[in-house]
Amino acid sequence: MLALQGLAVLLLLQTAGELIVRSTGLPLPGPVVGLALLLPLLSWPVVASRAGAAASVLLQHLSLLFVPVGVGVIVHLGALAPLGWKLALAIVLPTWVGLVVTAAVLRRSLAAAGRASPSAPPDPPHG
Repeated sequence: MLALQGLAVLLLLQTAGELIVRSTGLPLPGPVVGLALLLPLLSWPVVASRAGAAASVLLQHLSLLFVPVGVGVIVHLGALAPLGWKLALAIVLPTWVGLVVTAAVLRRSLAAAGRASPSAPPDPPHG
């Protein structure tokens, strides 16, 4: 029951975000505005527990959310085929850029924390 209440909260906030975007003309998606509205509400334990329960259920079934996308790709494979290399580039290039940036941030963070690199051997025990 808690998860259903949390889902209701999330859907209400998404609807509120849509209404705000449509009434103000903000160049943002309604669900993003809804998430921005959710952030301050998470400080209330009642909202946090319900949103957490809904998030837990959604994460347990996350793989099911990819089924419609996969079916759509298969159904429209003929239309996507001419764009294959562009789609592959659009998927692979940002992934590699994200990995490189993440690695660079990790190296700098570890260096700032006192370790030279993540592959450096640990200090020998003093005994």
